[in-house]
Amino acid sequence: MEQHIETIVIGGGQAGLSVGYHLTRMGRPVLILDEQRRTGDNWRRHWETLRLYSPARYDGLPGMRFPGPGGAFPTKDEVADYLEAYAARFELPVEHGVHVETLAARDDGGYVIDCGDRRFTAENVVVATGTFGTRGYVPPFAGELDPAIVQLHSSRYRRPDQLPPGPVLVVGASHSGADVAVEAAREHRTILCGRPTGQLPVPLESRRARTALPVLWFLAGHVFTLRTPIGRKMRPEVRTHGGPLLRVKAADLAAAGVEWIPERVTGVRDGKPVLAGGRVLDVASIVWCTGFRQDFGWIRLPVIGDDGWPLEDRGVVPSAPGLYFTGLAFQSGFSSMLIGGAGRDAAYVARHLARRQRAGRPAVAAA
Repeated sequence: MEQHIETIVIGGGQAGLSVGYHLTRMGRPVLILDEQRRTGDNWRRHWETLRLYSPARYDGLPGMRFPGPGGAFPTKDEVADYLEAYAARFELPVEHGVHVETLAARDDGGYVIDCGDRRFTAENVVVATGTFGTRGYVPPFAGELDPAIVQLHSSRYRRPDQLPPGPVLVVGASHSGADVAVEAAREHRTILCGRPTGQLPVPLESRRARTALPVLWFLAGHVFTLRTPIGRKMRPEVRTHGGPLLRVKAADLAAAGVEWIPERVTGVRDGKPVLAGGRVLDVASIVWCTGFRQDFGWIRLPVIGDDGWPLEDRGVVPSAPGLYFTGLAFQSGFSSMLIGGAGRDAAYVARHLARRQRAGRPAVAAA
């Protein structure tokens, strides 16, 4: 079965829904393909105590504020329900349970999207498959660890009772690793390994933070961007090593009894993890908070760089007219990684796409 539509959006999270909002408001035909069974399910599968690191007043998508008190920090389930309500309110054309197997160019122009028993053709495709990639990363040597050590990537971690009795090693000292380490430390002796990535200088939910947040939000959207030298320097660091500690800080880790070792786990000795300095850790379980790797092997086009990231400019792919990306980490700036930043990146992509359609030819990226 083959169906043609002007624009296909692959991914029904906050980035894909934002693109759908802008395109439908412009009167452009669009279809959003979401492999989840229900809008927001990608959020529902995170660990149970996860809350956003930005308050609700900064978490809305275009056209709809996030419900509830503006200073509250929404839970993962509240985010999921918000996305579902957003899609319903604006009657966005989302098809669920559709897994895209390949994306390729058509000989006569445009693109073909193969979904197994279904096939779509389109003049434009927007890839919106996630902010932090689609495949949880664990180092290759993890397979050499003693099988008795329980290993979970953070994408599969839900709650501490998944971890057996005994010491826990959390690998990766960005904000997710710190959050998981403090939670695990309530029931287990916990070690956190990883290089420091910096930390927010004030408690996230304090009065001082509420005063500073407007400034921090401005910096995230207007200073820490690809338009500035500091933003261009930050991008590879954030994409490779993760963001700074936000809710849980170094002092919180110490207060919880977490042993933080600022070294990398580099290998295995006698079935146990070993640190760069040579220390061998005797642990019962490991939670790999080592981030994600973009998995774009399903895109059969030469648009992915040697570093695994798309060759794009604010989501526009110069070498493949009509192909776009959105929802990438640090796509235009630090705010791209936050729900409240999804709308701006999506608006840029949608405007470029609409100009291209009106002109009937590839548009030139705007400044």
